Amino acid sequence: MEFRHLGRSGLMVSEISYGNWITHGSQVEEEAAFACVRAALDAGITTFDTADVYAGTRAEDVLGRALQQERREGLEIFTKVYWPTGPGRNDRGLSRKHIMESINGSLRRLRTDYVDLYQAHRYDYSTPLEETMEAFADVVHSGKAHYIGVSEWKASQIREAHGLARELRIPLVSSQPQYSMLWRVIESEVIPTSEELGLGQIVWSPMAQGVLSGKYLPGQPPPAGSRATDEKSGAGFIAKWLTDDVLTRVQQLKPLADQAGLTMPQLAIAWVLQNPNVSSAIIGASRPEQVHDNVKAAGVKLDAGLLKAIDEIVEPVTERDPARTESPAERP
Repeated sequence: MEFRHLGRSGLMVSEISYGNWITHGSQVEEEAAFACVRAALDAGITTFDTADVYAGTRAEDVLGRALQQERREGLEIFTKVYWPTGPGRNDRGLSRKHIMESINGSLRRLRTDYVDLYQAHRYDYSTPLEETMEAFADVVHSGKAHYIGVSEWKASQIREAHGLARELRIPLVSSQPQYSMLWRVIESEVIPTSEELGLGQIVWSPMAQGVLSGKYLPGQPPPAGSRATDEKSGAGFIAKWLTDDVLTRVQQLKPLADQAGLTMPQLAIAWVLQNPNVSSAIIGASRPEQVHDNVKAAGVKLDAGLLKAIDEIVEPVTERDPARTESPAERP
């Protein structure tokens, strides 16, 4: 495993991090989830990402139990707050009330006294940013989180939050956006702003919900048991990629992966890691073998000719509009 700084902070994270968004507590049975975490640890992954909303808080609980025998100082545990975790109107968003209650719930489920990174899972238009950042400051100053990050925030929102973070003397160090060969909306605004301000990207869905694995074929139904056939495991997220044009172009990437000596998933993960502003790429898994395969993308260098060839294939179906980085206009 290779390691990188999280932005310009002193925190080192594994180039590949393990996330349990649509697996632990829902799609994957507990024994398999534990096996995947063990595979990640054995592969040298030290960075683990989750969120209070995943599987209705169950994902945090599963991860906490899977990691509880590990040396805490040797891990970087990340979680998030924003989406609903209960029926009440204050069980969501980035109000002071919800942040302070949510960090306590996350720490209890994760079986730890602190998280290394606490992230705003979306921007909350219903709460003054000053209130949100002051609550995050109290979380940091109380020792319950070491660093603060955001997820799916626009460049202008990151800039304003960074200014407040400086005033409050807390380290805002990261952004967690979707990023892949097919989804490059952060490249024109979020990445330049983050580079200027010292934030690193922790990217999710580097395989475009699995489409870049190459297992979805044009003109054919999705494979049985795949994410596209399971409403519980993100079928709605992958649907936008399941067009014949996208799938045909993805198949054209296979000779390039073969040329580089990589599997299709390894090529997709290695591709996002070529961006110097990316600190870590999040992978998920339902089987330990997937972890073993994906981690081989760490440390891979893709030459300029290969990167150019990839761009030529996927450019017609690549999404680049920075406006696609968005949060709900009202709390969910």
